[in-house]
Amino acid sequence: MIDQTQEQAKNNILEMLDTLSHREQFLIRRILQGKHVTRNTNKEFDETLTFGQRLADQVASFGGSWTFIMIFGSILLSWVVLNSIILARSAFDPYPYILLNLFLSMLASIQAPIIMMSQKRLAAKDRLDAAHDYEVNLKAELEIADLHKKMDELREKQWLDLIEMQQEQIRLLTQLLEEKNGK
Repeated sequence: MIDQTQEQAKNNILEMLDTLSHREQFLIRRILQGKHVTRNTNKEFDETLTFGQRLADQVASFGGSWTFIMIFGSILLSWVVLNSIILARSAFDPYPYILLNLFLSMLASIQAPIIMMSQKRLAAKDRLDAAHDYEVNLKAELEIADLHKKMDELREKQWLDLIEMQQEQIRLLTQLLEEKNGK
């Protein structure tokens, strides 16, 4: 009887799947089939990246590192020392370092969109991770609810068994009393 009810409930759910999003349909099918919903979202996301996207991520990663800051600081310091002290009379970019400012502006104009593209991809990856977390949490919640139901059924069965044993004990005690009073 319970198996029929469960099968009927599964069929009702499958009929209503068309009204749900693709992700929700996938999740419900996995749950009904008793399969895992966990997956490696990092691998999924990395497989969809193009060469340019991976390159942009590497550029953004290097641009935000201490190595870049140290190298860039050294270059700036060398530029200033070279043009202010070493080549003081015949400097190719004397103070206020207009050529250096031009190079810095060009670097910033190229680097900023690359960093923004990388951040946009990381936000998309975070959304994918959040969606996956939701799926896993939902499945865990449903599994816990199912365990609670099973525990309640077991507890109910135990109560029925205890009542049955108690009734049997009362019947035996009544029988003993009748035998004792009858003697």
